[in-house]
Amino acid sequence: MRVIVQRSQEACVKVDGKAVGKISNGLVLLVGFTHEDDETVIPKMVKKIVNLRIFDDENGVMNKSILDAGGEILSISQFTLYADATKGNRPSYVHAMPGEQSSKLYDKFNEEINQIVHTETGIFGADMKITFTADGPVTICLEINKNN
Repeated sequence: MRVIVQRSQEACVKVDGKAVGKISNGLVLLVGFTHEDDETVIPKMVKKIVNLRIFDDENGVMNKSILDAGGEILSISQFTLYADATKGNRPSYVHAMPGEQSSKLYDKFNEEINQIVHTETGIFGADMKITFTADGPVTICLEINKNN
């Protein structure tokens, strides 16, 4: 499981011109799954994200988590995180988990993280337009698999 975590001042995802998810301060998550992933990776990733200390404390040091800072999450499904462009210029997506399986894990991930931090989402598989104001910018790439 791969997640790109981006600290954001505000974020919105639209489908067919209509906002389907919107947050103020918090995190934008781009979430992808690969073939080896199963439900066991989700609690590990949720724990890592909600405890990731990437928000400024009173001294301007990134020392607070989203739990400490109080924020929201916008979670976007992103199969292209598993793109492989090592051969040629057209990426292959063979390492991305197929849609039906990935959709179930994505839903489970959002359910679990929403129990801890208010989470808005896009629509799985839809053509989404995401706008956000990067804060910092701070962007972290996380990867968790069954072995770590």
